[in-house]
Amino acid sequence: MRPYDQACSASNSSPPPSSSRPPHHHLVNAHHQCLATLKGQNSYTTSLVLMGKFLLSGSSNKEICLWKRNALSPMNDYESFTDKNMVVAGKGAVKALVVLADKIISAHQDHKIRIWKIDNLVDDEQKITQLATLPTFSDRALKILLPQNHVQVRRHKKCTWVHHVDTVSALALSSDESLLYSVSWDRTLKIWRTADFKCLESVANAHDDAINAIALASDGHVYTGSSDKKIKVWKQSSEKGKHTLVSTLEKHNSGVNAVALSRDGLTMYSGARDRSIVVWTKVDGGSGMAAAGDAPGTH
Repeated sequence: MRPYDQACSASNSSPPPSSSRPPHHHLVNAHHQCLATLKGQNSYTTSLVLMGKFLLSGSSNKEICLWKRNALSPMNDYESFTDKNMVVAGKGAVKALVVLADKIISAHQDHKIRIWKIDNLVDDEQKITQLATLPTFSDRALKILLPQNHVQVRRHKKCTWVHHVDTVSALALSSDESLLYSVSWDRTLKIWRTADFKCLESVANAHDDAINAIALASDGHVYTGSSDKKIKVWKQSSEKGKHTLVSTLEKHNSGVNAVALSRDGLTMYSGARDRSIVVWTKVDGGSGMAAAGDAPGTH
């Protein structure tokens, strides 16, 4: 059985002429076309990422699916996707996926980050192999011996600072892919070196509530969105090499669930639980952002 339904078309209405189009950041009647609907996951989809000719999906029932995609063409072409490969990963939902060369990095509800390698990317038979779980065994072993590496995480519980102790909610790679950033509902921001996946830094109590989103700018600024209604801006210090807080953005009236940056890093969009989207623009060429306007949420 094919993993998709018959393709469906969106409205055939033509887009309005340029003179009558609404201003930038307002909802428009865009024309889209549904090419395929993928079937096969047993629970809701939590994350998607493209990897060459493959689409990867993560789900709430711990599955990571690898879908082979051919060139997408107009409706009535049902060969756009072929059957999937699937791996069950961890003990909780897959929350985020990023691609690093021939590797997949996944974040999970069981507090772990997992590294996967896909073999035979060119051939028809792909194999997904788990390479590591973060923090790695060597990272844990080196830290556990020294008392100063232990932090209080519960009233009667301690662990090393390289561990996330709640759901890992989002991941991001630096522009040169040398660093992996992770954020968690444990309110920490962690930075990992992708060469050996060693944890280099952990920013404790980065927010007052769970951190849900992260975005990286090409100039090195790191944006984190949290259930505390705030977006915080971080930058690596040139002196100590540690990330420090440079700005706090407050405009939302509910928890921030998502942040996205324009390619030039001059505009940021943040979405919240109350269905609002706030548009931010960079001011004075520095780390500051000012709210440019609100795009109303839809039901």
